[in-house]
Amino acid sequence: MFIPKRVFLTKGVGKHKEKLASFEAALRDAGIAPFNLVRVSSILPPGAKILPRTRGIQYLSVGEIIFAVMAESNTNEPHRLIAASIGVAVPRDKNQYGYLSEYHSCGETELRAGDKAEDLAAQMLATTLGVPFDPDVSYDERKEVWKISTKIVKTMNCTQTAIGDKYGLYTTVLAAAVMVP
Repeated sequence: MFIPKRVFLTKGVGKHKEKLASFEAALRDAGIAPFNLVRVSSILPPGAKILPRTRGIQYLSVGEIIFAVMAESNTNEPHRLIAASIGVAVPRDKNQYGYLSEYHSCGETELRAGDKAEDLAAQMLATTLGVPFDPDVSYDERKEVWKISTKIVKTMNCTQTAIGDKYGLYTTVLAAAVMVP
């Protein structure tokens, strides 16, 4: 059984005339190109420590199969704004699992996309913990409810945006939460 004890967040952007090569360039920019990535769903393991990227990568070996929650977006439309974001919601109780959300969009700033990803992760955790959730209330009002509930200790996001290449090259953005043994 593999339950990650650590997680790191990373992001990258790549451009190339081929879509796949653009994705590879984004993986390189994010520092995770030399690994075999397996996409997983959105659970932050109980008690997992969130590390800086530079520390997290030190636990990995080239060619290793690693698990990651990834968000990506790409375009070959000149001047198109794209975003990819991972939202994180960490519960106060270290024995409880948290949530990682994937969010990608067009036309949204880094701040807006990051807030939405963070909001999604917090919503998923809030509903699991029984914290009141009203989808008709603004993000800022919901964030205040989560803060005073004492069940969610923190939220954060890792977001990458880019503007589509003016000559029509594929532009890819990605954000990832990488699970580390």
